[in-house]
Amino acid sequence: MEANSSREREARNYLEKHRIMELLNYLTSSLLFYQPDKPREYLISLLERLRIAKVTGVTFPFFMDDSNIVAMFEMMDSSNKGTISFVQYKEALVTLGLCTADEVLKDDENGITLDKFKQEVDCARTKRHCLLS
Repeated sequence: MEANSSREREARNYLEKHRIMELLNYLTSSLLFYQPDKPREYLISLLERLRIAKVTGVTFPFFMDDSNIVAMFEMMDSSNKGTISFVQYKEALVTLGLCTADEVLKDDENGITLDKFKQEVDCARTKRHCLLS
């Protein structure tokens, strides 16, 4: 039993160290966003562009524009209150590959408005590290 938990811990540490789950989440999100006719070729191209971005130090372009960010916010704000919860906000950042699930973010407990959501997504996007580290 202990050998299994040790292997699981090793696997989890490996995935976290190399940010594999964030990479897979980003690849999946991008694939679903663009829905290319040739998904395998698209993923290979995307991985190559990520590699080049890492080698050159150039920030990899974010695939969502302002209208997509607004649409994401509106889906989370299904009751049209004009705010989303901190939990929803963090999950959106994780889904977009802009933070990790275990990353600690400060919750000001005021709710997240659309303007704040757009500002925070942009801030997280510009501070983002290359996923292939």
